[in-house]
Amino acid sequence: MMDRFLLSVKESYNELINKVTWPTWPNLLSSTVTVLVASVILTLIIFVMDTISNRGLDFVYDLFGTATS
Repeated sequence: MMDRFLLSVKESYNELINKVTWPTWPNLLSSTVTVLVASVILTLIIFVMDTISNRGLDFVYDLFGTATS
């Protein structure tokens, strides 16, 4: 049982060191910037949609005289 575990750890280490292709630093920075820009854009879209729906609901509540908190 312990031999199988050690073999698994050795194979995992070998795969991480010899078989995995790690990104270069410029590639990593480029990917990070892409994710950050996409996150900001998505956040702004959700903010705009939330604001529009909130104002729309406030209009409907005011139209029918329902008090809001």
